[in-house]
This record gives sequence, C-alpha cells and structure tokens, in this order.
Amino acid sequence: MDLILIRLCFLLVLSGTCFFLRPFGWNAWTSALAGAAAAALVVVFEQRVRALSLRRLIGAVTGSILGIFGAFLISLVLRESLPAGNTQSVLTIFVLLLMAYVGLLVGTNKGDMLNLAALGDLFGPERAPAKRNLKILDTSAIIDGRIADMAETGFLEGTLAVPQFVLRELQMVADSQDGSKRQRGRRGLDVLHRMQGNSLLTIQILENDYPKIREVDLKLIELAKEMDGKIVTNDFNLNKVAGLHNVAVLNINDLANALKPVVLPGEKMRVVILKEGKEYNQGVGYLDDGTMVVVDHARKMIGKTVDVTVTSVLQTASGKMIFGKMEDGTPRTETKTEMRMEMTAPEIASN
Repeated sequence: MDLILIRLCFLLVLSGTCFFLRPFGWNAWTSALAGAAAAALVVVFEQRVRALSLRRLIGAVTGSILGIFGAFLISLVLRESLPAGNTQSVLTIFVLLLMAYVGLLVGTNKGDMLNLAALGDLFGPERAPAKRNLKILDTSAIIDGRIADMAETGFLEGTLAVPQFVLRELQMVADSQDGSKRQRGRRGLDVLHRMQGNSLLTIQILENDYPKIREVDLKLIELAKEMDGKIVTNDFNLNKVAGLHNVAVLNINDLANALKPVVLPGEKMRVVILKEGKEYNQGVGYLDDGTMVVVDHARKMIGKTVDVTVTSVLQTASGKMIFGKMEDGTPRTETKTEMRMEMTAPEIASN
C-alpha cells in the first residue's frame, strides 16, 4: 500500500510540475498529460527493474555504460567524417540508442554469469533472499487444508508465497454456482486467513503475473523458475509437468504417504469393518491415517471391531493397501484383488 502511495505521489508531482512549467511551449493540460504519461512509463520501468536479480541488474547497468561509451567513440568518428548538420545529429542519436539498447540486452542476459561471491561480503544482504526457501502454494494445496496443519507444527519453514493469480482462481471457485465448489473455495480462503493469523508463519502475496500464459499451472512453474522457489501442491499432473521443467515440487500426498507407519506381514492391528470388499466375503476398514485395510471373511463383521493379522502390504501410486485376516485361525488364500494389485502396482508406479 505504501508503494502505491509513493507511485501516485510521483505521478502527481511530475504532472503538476509539467502543468506549471509547460515544457516545449505546450499548453498547461497537454504538459500535465505528458508528465503523467512519463511518470507511468517510469513506474512500469521500475516494476520491471525491481523484478530483476542483482546479477542481471549489474549486468544491465554495466552493458548500458559500455554501450554508451562505445557510442561516444563512434560519434567522434562521425563528427570528423560528416559535415555538421541534421544527418550527423540523427546518426549520432541513432548510434547512441543502438549501443545503449544492445548493451542493456546483452548485459541483462549475461548477468547470471557474474560471480558475486568473488566480491566478498559486499553483497551479503542481497544474497539472503536467494536462500529464503520460498515455497509457492498451489490452489489445490490451499483448498486441501493440510498445509496449515503442517505449517503450525513447525516442520514447514521459509516464506510461504501465494500468487495473485492463485488468489483469483480461489475466489472464482468460492463464487461458483456449484455448491460443492463454492464450499471448497471458501474453505481455502479460511485456510489462508488461519495461516495469516499464525505469527510463526511468513505469508507473502506475490504480484507477479504472466498475461501471455493462460494456464495457472504453467504460471506457477514460470514463477517458481523466476523466484527460485518450490511449488507446494497435491495435484498429480502439476507434479509431473513441473518435473519436466526441472522445478522442485513438494507434494503433500507424497509426504502423507511417507509418514504413514510401516506395517509388516505378521503384525496385528485392530480395525472397524465399515463396508463390504470387492471380493466375496471381504470386509474393508480404515486406519486413522486413511490407509485401507482389506480383511478376508469379515463381511459379516460390518460395524464391529476385529483383530486382524497383516498378511501383505501393497504400495500403489495412491497409497498403501493392507490385506489381512481375522484372528480366528481361518486359512487364507490370495484373493483376486491382491493378484490384480500386484500385477498393476508396477505399472501404476511407472505412470
């Protein structure tokens, strides 16, 4: 907000100055409009420069200075080669603009090759943001809600960034005509408010946008490249696309699966049978972390708590599946479900 006020004051001051001084003999209102246009161009230039890294900024300044110096040398040759007049003036201005422009572009593109570490601690404060461990939140991760619980535990450190285009998408979901989508969108907004109210977290709203890119996922990938950050999501497709672009992704689902307790065949557990299984006489229950437990000969035990001995564990892309039998000594054979899962699990993991 303070930055917006400063820009507005700059625009008003420059417009007022041109209004009263009337440069180039223009009338007052034409001068004021020209001043406002010049101030707007300066603000746009300032926004672009502010987004540059220190290396690129130093490269741009160095390239511009070298280009202007080269243009000065060429202008000396033009003064000796051409008679004074409009032709000489036009060529001198053209060479100056050309060299400054080329120097600016080349310096900006080659700025990443600068080694600021060779300058010691001179640029120490500027290097700090590069290591601030920026994490960019996706819409799906915000709506999911688990990111808030993770952050409150203290395991998630660094700055949590929410781009404006993600906020817009979240607002569109919250304003949807579909009741289910509207509820999910409002839950995402509530999660953001909850995270902002946590004094231990640093939530940053990023104004960066890419108008030429329509898809939000591709905008996130481009932003992560520019800010050298990581994307936090539970979107499977975004995870894969970001990997193709060499962008680091923190997948909440992968973390949840990794934190599930390791269960080995022969271990005993107690579960509540909630529904029938796909195969004959099977019952299905769930652990506290959501892991599905398929129990043989437990169809008649729906709604009851049974003791189960683990017989096998299958890892799939969607999580773990535990197969077991009740503690009644009933012999057990491998079911069709397990055989299908064993055959398809490698294919699911490869996809």
